[in-house]
Amino acid sequence: MLAVLTAGLLAFHRVVPNAVGRVGSLVEAFLPWLGLVVVVLLALALLRRSALALLALLLPVAVWTYDFGGLLLPEPRPRARDLVVVQHNVSDENTDPAGTARALADAEPDLIALEELVPSALPEYEKALAPEFPYHEVRGTVGLWSRHPLTGARLVDIKPRGIVEAWSRGLRAEVDTPYGDVAAYVAHLPSVRVRASGLASSWRDESAGLLGDAIAAEKLGPVILLGDLNGTVDDRGLAPLTSRMNVAERGFAFSFPAALPLARIDQVMAREATVGHIRALPATGSDHVPVVARLTLD
Repeated sequence: MLAVLTAGLLAFHRVVPNAVGRVGSLVEAFLPWLGLVVVVLLALALLRRSALALLALLLPVAVWTYDFGGLLLPEPRPRARDLVVVQHNVSDENTDPAGTARALADAEPDLIALEELVPSALPEYEKALAPEFPYHEVRGTVGLWSRHPLTGARLVDIKPRGIVEAWSRGLRAEVDTPYGDVAAYVAHLPSVRVRASGLASSWRDESAGLLGDAIAAEKLGPVILLGDLNGTVDDRGLAPLTSRMNVAERGFAFSFPAALPLARIDQVMAREATVGHIRALPATGSDHVPVVARLTLD
């Protein structure tokens, strides 16, 4: 019975209601980890020497493999029209901005997107990244560094109505890559909280809707979105984005919390481009782990 229930939850997680406590989004945030339930059930079936239980396990194994098995495949070979991008919430409490910047630059990306930039640390990021990334734009607490020229930079308003204080977490710029112009968005959606009443994500969901509208209205293509979206790609709260953009085809790249990464809430998405692979980089002075992705422009 547990095997069937696990398979049903994996296959039909969208039917879990979200009206009360956003339970559906909470389940979806940790959906890949349901594979551990299968491992436990397998151990029990072997201990009981139950052929029927082992046979029943084929169902959740098949569903999990269909949903997530492709993420385990190795990184594809680099191709023409590839861009390498790094996404990192550097934390407003990071005590080593320069070291963090150097660690991100070591991945040799074309673009670096940063969130939680604070005025006191910004000069250190600028100084450390300037030799390899001479072009950068910052709006509020988000920024984009690039090896290629940036133009048309502007603020993207993704502020939920309930936030009354100053709040600027969206940026859009055009990147003049060797393969043509690309619209790059950097965003930091509001945090979610797990409470006794469930998942508090209404501001995150509203901000995702505003960002999705901005990307839908974007006339330039391809489009790249880099950001701390405070949600996984399975979370229906990010549907305004995942319904419009491609997500990573390979790699789990769990990015939060840094001490024991359980979910990837730092995302790289694209329109008119393929996110071929994403992986986590070594931890920095942040509570997030940086991620690096390779994209192929269509």
